[in-house]
Amino acid sequence: MRQENKMIAVCGLDCSVCDIFQASNNTEIARKIVDWFKKERKVEVKIEDICCSGCKGDRTKHWSPDCWILKCCVDKKGLEFCFECEDFPCEKLNEWAKESEKYEGALSRLKGMRGD
Repeated sequence: MRQENKMIAVCGLDCSVCDIFQASNNTEIARKIVDWFKKERKVEVKIEDICCSGCKGDRTKHWSPDCWILKCCVDKKGLEFCFECEDFPCEKLNEWAKESEKYEGALSRLKGMRGD
């Protein structure tokens, strides 16, 4: 894997700029996330649970180890990135990208990595 792609998730998100990834080493960010969950989702989350080592890290320290994209790309198809799939971009990934600008940017990043 090329060094510049080490922190790019299988879906194209940049883990290095993710708040949850950064929270592992920044209690202020972790506290803000805990507060957000309490206010917006009415869910109590422990500050020590706000951590992630990225998709390519230890799955036991992954924020979303049950991520459908991770399961499809890595577990089912044995790929490093979604763009390596013959169905890329699949309908599910296109629909996911419509959910937020961040996801849309992730899909664009994958297209760029593929050479589109």
